[in-house]
Amino acid sequence: MKTQNEDKISELMNKRNYFTKLKQEHKEDSSFTIPLKVSSYNELNLIVSDLLKASIVLMNKEARSLAVFHKETDINVLTLLEIALQLLPEEEMELLDDLHKVYLQSDTL
Repeated sequence: MKTQNEDKISELMNKRNYFTKLKQEHKEDSSFTIPLKVSSYNELNLIVSDLLKASIVLMNKEARSLAVFHKETDINVLTLLEIALQLLPEEEMELLDDLHKVYLQSDTL
């Protein structure tokens, strides 16, 4: 027999389309893909380049201490932030909020 919390959780899971960010690639190895929208190969190249530059700067103590970057090492932080926004699982965060409410209600009973 299901408890009241299990009923609420089932209702929450069926109410919305959760777990949409990760797409299962192969069932046998439990690997997932995540969509990342780009407008062109050039934009993809710039994104990868900015990720590499940021990694190099962060790993290099001397480069971190430099206050000003040269044109060759200039990093487009906006691009990195846009990637981070695309990777956030918004629907799943809403589910966690709903599950947290169910937990808090069960804790007060």
